[in-house]
Amino acid sequence: MVSSGTPTPKSRLLSWWDSLTPLSRALAIALAAPLTVLNAWAFASIFSYFQSLVVVLIVASLFAFLLNYPVSWLQKRGTPRTQAAIVVFLVALLGILVLAVTLLPLAIAQAQQLVARLPEWFDSGQRQLVMLDQRLTDMGLPVSLDGLIVQINDRLKSQLQTIAGRALNLTLDLAVFTVAKLIDVLLTVISTFYLLQHGDEVWENIVGWLPNRIQEPFSVTLRSSFQNYFLGQIISSTCMAVGLTSFFWFLKVPFGLLFGLTIGLMAIVPFGGSVGIAIVTFLVGLRDIGTAAQVLAVALVVQQIVENGIAPRVLGSVTGLNPFWVFVSILMGARVGGLLGVVVAVPTAVMVREALDAIRSTRKAIDMPSADAAQDANYHGSRLDAHPETQIPPDELLEMSKKTESVS
Repeated sequence: MVSSGTPTPKSRLLSWWDSLTPLSRALAIALAAPLTVLNAWAFASIFSYFQSLVVVLIVASLFAFLLNYPVSWLQKRGTPRTQAAIVVFLVALLGILVLAVTLLPLAIAQAQQLVARLPEWFDSGQRQLVMLDQRLTDMGLPVSLDGLIVQINDRLKSQLQTIAGRALNLTLDLAVFTVAKLIDVLLTVISTFYLLQHGDEVWENIVGWLPNRIQEPFSVTLRSSFQNYFLGQIISSTCMAVGLTSFFWFLKVPFGLLFGLTIGLMAIVPFGGSVGIAIVTFLVGLRDIGTAAQVLAVALVVQQIVENGIAPRVLGSVTGLNPFWVFVSILMGARVGGLLGVVVAVPTAVMVREALDAIRSTRKAIDMPSADAAQDANYHGSRLDAHPETQIPPDELLEMSKKTESVS
């Protein structure tokens, strides 16, 4: 194979890295690790100081990302972007207000009733365990549930009541608007509307600081990572919430609206739907094991239909990450940014993976021409060695050079 083009020069950073010995590379990584940790700590400190402003901007950007789909759809049909943005924004705002006025009060009321009934449900669960333990003893099986009954009565009961009370207080705290929260909500609404109209201009100004060769790939990667991921998760969580709430209502599951909405909201985060199903099944099982079995069966069927039937048909696979790395990214997001960090952890991990793949492909493209040149040199050298008759003797070369000089 003959290389037709000139080898692409390596960057200074890659050339410097390739010139290092393995020991020098290990020392460089060891020196860079503390600096990375220090930068992460500084970033977390800055984020905590400007947390309110950062949360407003991130939430507004996410809403603008999602609403950009219907705006673009209206634009393709001849509607000016300003008018399309106003229409989509008003429809979305009206839908959120309707949900907040209708479903939110009912869910809060059911949450208050659930917290009040938890002691009664725990007593019912304890009685069911006692009956099950008696049946196992009558059957002669060497199984004793006394320890589990004691744990439920002593520890689990108080801990779950505390968790439920804190969750209810958090819900009430989010529902009750203070002046600071009202300002944050207004800033989020205004920022979303502005980004929906002028988001392209703002994004071009931000990306303009990057090198020209990575501006377009970075924009495409970020859009596909965040926009498609959140669209897929919102579609999945909405389908799960609607489907489970309907089935729970049909099965007359107590607090069906609260349980269905809870599982749907938790499904926005990967693995959240499964955790929500487990929690709801456990709570219902305290009251009635038979109803809990029905809840578990229906929830698993709906989850499989949504995750393996509806979501792939809408957007396909939008992450491409190994489940282990998805779990690790969620843990890191929770540690750095709390609830918001959990929400944006997976698309951020996807973007990082795409960036690393791009760097790897670029390095391979740089290394390939030099490898081809070396292969060509080895090929021609081996050919001359194999056919020495094709080589010109030194005396003939000297005589040819003299003739060339005399002619000139």
